[in-house]
Amino acid sequence: MRFSTLTSGIVMAGSFGSNWERRDQPGFGRQIKDAMNPPAPLKPRMDSAVKRIKTQIQRIDQEALRFNERDKALFKKIVEAYQAHDTVHANIYANELAEIRRMAKMTLNAQMALEQIMLRIETASELGDIAYTLLPVLGVMRDIKNSMSSVNPQIAKELGDISNLLSGLVMDVGATSGMSMNFQTANEDAQKIVEEAAVVVEKKMKDTFPELPDKQALR
Repeated sequence: MRFSTLTSGIVMAGSFGSNWERRDQPGFGRQIKDAMNPPAPLKPRMDSAVKRIKTQIQRIDQEALRFNERDKALFKKIVEAYQAHDTVHANIYANELAEIRRMAKMTLNAQMALEQIMLRIETASELGDIAYTLLPVLGVMRDIKNSMSSVNPQIAKELGDISNLLSGLVMDVGATSGMSMNFQTANEDAQKIVEEAAVVVEKKMKDTFPELPDKQALR
């Protein structure tokens, strides 16, 4: 799965120690808006995001298991077709296997990236550096959602809702604290998430999916 480059980032200029359970006093205009539609406390929303991400990781893991089982069945058919000198069906199965493995890799990428994101959110829950931590993951979440739409649209929809939740958290934090934009930092942090996930995925793919059999060796 290829993630697009993020285009925004934030470096926090304030501390959130006292904002965790209760927000600091905003400006007069913000006070009027919040009085009409007060934002929920931050920590419960963070906890909710972590819980929902964990649920989607479990669902994605089920998709990965499904691809694994399908891969095993197709691999067996390819071997049997080659042994029977049925190259026509062997090639058909091989093409289907290649697509299954493409989807499996995309699913593993999503799973590993979400685990990285969940870890960062949990760390933010402890440190309070919410917007600084969350903003880089928003673009990654968007790309995970887009990739999963071809695997499981329901999971993709839920990931979109989680992304909206995280975006709302960043906006609320930004409205009550001083922040300056730093695009490069956000992009670098997002790339770290992608790279860390990719390293794990490559190893898992090699460990889980065997190479296609040699046609000559099976004859």
